[in-house]
Amino acid sequence: MYAERLRETLPEVRASIRRACDRAGRDPDDVTLVAVTKSHPFEAIRAALDAGLTDLGENRVGELEDKVEHFGHPEGVRWHMIGSIQSRKASRLPGVADLVQSVGRLKVGRKLAAAADHESPVSVLAQVNTSGEDAKGGFEGDRVVEGILELAEFDELRVEGLMTMAPFVDDEAVLRRTFRRLRETLEDVRHHRPQVGDTLSMGMTNDVGIAVEEGSTMVRIGTALFGERPGYEPE
Repeated sequence: MYAERLRETLPEVRASIRRACDRAGRDPDDVTLVAVTKSHPFEAIRAALDAGLTDLGENRVGELEDKVEHFGHPEGVRWHMIGSIQSRKASRLPGVADLVQSVGRLKVGRKLAAAADHESPVSVLAQVNTSGEDAKGGFEGDRVVEGILELAEFDELRVEGLMTMAPFVDDEAVLRRTFRRLRETLEDVRHHRPQVGDTLSMGMTNDVGIAVEEGSTMVRIGTALFGERPGYEPE
């Protein structure tokens, strides 16, 4: 089922990214597609790998562990943790997630750093709440830049950039403002600390085109690729 679906949906998703890049005068190769496999079974992972997708996103620590245990770390494949992280579970992520996208609190960063192998820093993105929604996690308020800079001071972490989630709305102005704030925040952070990477993880199924036009370098797509999530059951 998943393999057949991806034969249709993957070219469509890549075409939408390419069109957005054309509108913005960007190179499509500069935008990484993260296939969000959360809540989908092992069959979806296998189909994604067979289709050439190399970046896979999960939003629960336990589910990520199950899938990494089953598939391992094939060469060239990166596992992304994209969901909110409870500080008590953060210590389980080093060595499992290749990129932890959702580090929105210093407490979580501290737990990750404490559990990391000192010779292998954990790659992370700092999550920023650029929409101001109470339900969204991430650094926010007047000390956003200061918080991210503090996160970047952990020697055991490698801050590769920033991530945000936009409101689920159709208002283009709201979406653009949300994405633009992340880009501007990254510019500010890198002005103070150039060692922070330039990844901007923003844009999902409903707003991917706008996100790319506003500078996204990494989009997280699930529904458009795999359909509605059926609920995960480990094999």
